[in-house]
Amino acid sequence: MRILTIIGARPQFIKAAAVSRAISTHNKLGGNRIDEFILHTGQHYDHNMSQIFFDDLEIPKPAWLLNCSAMMPEPMSKEITDTVKNEKFDCVLLYGDTYSTLAGALAAENLQIPIAHVEAGLRSFNNAMPEEHNRIETDHRAKWLFCPTTTAVENLTNEGITRNVHLVGDVMYDAALIFAGIATKKSDILTRLNLRHKDFYLATIHRAENTNTENLTRIFSALSSIATDGTPIVLPLHPRTRNVIDSDACMKAKVFGNSAIKIIEPVNYLDMIMLEKSARLILTDSGGIQKEAYFHQTPCVTLREETEWVETVNAGWNKIVGTDAEKIKSAIESPFAKQLITDYGSGDSAQKIIEILCSGNY
Repeated sequence: MRILTIIGARPQFIKAAAVSRAISTHNKLGGNRIDEFILHTGQHYDHNMSQIFFDDLEIPKPAWLLNCSAMMPEPMSKEITDTVKNEKFDCVLLYGDTYSTLAGALAAENLQIPIAHVEAGLRSFNNAMPEEHNRIETDHRAKWLFCPTTTAVENLTNEGITRNVHLVGDVMYDAALIFAGIATKKSDILTRLNLRHKDFYLATIHRAENTNTENLTRIFSALSSIATDGTPIVLPLHPRTRNVIDSDACMKAKVFGNSAIKIIEPVNYLDMIMLEKSARLILTDSGGIQKEAYFHQTPCVTLREETEWVETVNAGWNKIVGTDAEKIKSAIESPFAKQLITDYGSGDSAQKIIEILCSGNY
């Protein structure tokens, strides 16, 4: 079996790492061999946002590395199509909801290659989000739909998609289990930043709806208010967020002039795991980090008006607050009613995906 894996952004690298390991294990056990070929769209081109994740996660070297960082899905799709049109594949494996995901789906459709979508069925019900459009369009083109939660299965059912829908759990949980122990042994990020366990906040900001002057001003106002309790806030700065800050002299002075907010460059995945495990609380607009917070038993405040991961909210680990400074501060100060989430599986989601693809029983 020949699989084309298309990835282009940090969360996809992490998910692909878990599945690539499952493919390697499958091949060692014999049976129907899988040959995986990775195409990296180049959506994330910065070394700290891309290559370093391949290094840390031991993802196989991409067979193709494109330069699609500034492209929308349609032109990116053409680049993918032109690159692999002379190759033969049994399926295209796609992850999540980025432009690379939809571009891969469009290319696969053009080339008439069946699509397998990992993290199918997620919905924020915010049609203004590019990610919502990307995931819906990909799901409606996919042959295999691998859902991480029962809610995702229900979302697909409500859209009339019931064929080849599989509840497999979350491959991000697989990755968390695989790499948490490695991070503990290899990462020295706490020492380098002079941080104490559970004595700092971790923040990440990168989504398009938050990386504008108005919302960033509100978020940083909240962070500055939170930081007055003496607890430092660590902020690995995404390139998109940095560009907005650098373009506004007043904001730049306030952000970089606040010693309680530790601005650092984007970190590798092992360092990020250590920061997530060790933080007192995480503030983020990332979908993946909301889940990783739960995986590492760290409360989370989400700087958005909605989430695809409703089970993290229902279980009391996650609070949705948007960008209102008072709501952010109130969420941090009030208790979290934390309960166990069973939907994410037991760390064998990637194995289930490979077994289904190889079984022929769809």
